[in-house]
Amino acid sequence: MITAALRKLLLQVRAGRLDIESALARLRHMPFEDIGFAKVDHHRAIRCGFPEVVYCAGKTTKQVVAILERRARAGGNILATRAEPAVFAAVRKKFRKARYNELARTICIRRHAAELSRGTIAIVSAGTSDMPVAEEARETAEIMDQRTQTFYDVGVAGIHRLLAHSAEIRQANVVVVVAGMEGALASVVGGLVDAPVIAVPTSIGYGASFHGLAPLLTMLNSCAAGVAVVNIDNGFGAAYLAALINRLADGSARAT
Repeated sequence: MITAALRKLLLQVRAGRLDIESALARLRHMPFEDIGFAKVDHHRAIRCGFPEVVYCAGKTTKQVVAILERRARAGGNILATRAEPAVFAAVRKKFRKARYNELARTICIRRHAAELSRGTIAIVSAGTSDMPVAEEARETAEIMDQRTQTFYDVGVAGIHRLLAHSAEIRQANVVVVVAGMEGALASVVGGLVDAPVIAVPTSIGYGASFHGLAPLLTMLNSCAAGVAVVNIDNGFGAAYLAALINRLADGSARAT
């Protein structure tokens, strides 16, 4: 953890095992490291509770690998999103412990043993076609040491499937709802639970769904209280927010 590394550095200075100039040399790269095409933020965990996450789309494979190498030096768990198989293949050569979720297109490198939250994040998806976004949310939450429970393919077209799990979903501290088409699932879940609901519209649907715009507008116009909405297909953003909420509910806000 970056906080642990910083604490160790300060203790070494206080104990006289490290001189001031050597400590300054190590600190020089701690806030961020400029590698030309990117400025790697090494203090993100201290400020925000989790290290910088690498968004792979639009980057070359070489750039992704270089950023992950710099991230690894700073410590902490590592998450890369929207990574294609070829990118993972290159990353795997450098990081043997890297794990790839092909459906979610995420790369996770766990460097610290999991300290799972007491509370749970429920991840609810409307249809099987929404699973890539739901899986991105699950991978994000779990690399942030959050306990998750998934409820997939429980959309409103067969609402009995959702109601069969309603008691379990109500046990969660926060619920992430992933839905395309008309996006009605978020409002239904919002009417069943007393926890915050984070709605994720997906780009799944026929022409009039406008690549996710229809469910986005439905979710924004939800009549259920307690529903917040992130951008289209943004499973990562929904899970990150859910993790922060769950940490507060647990009383365990900490950097990992």
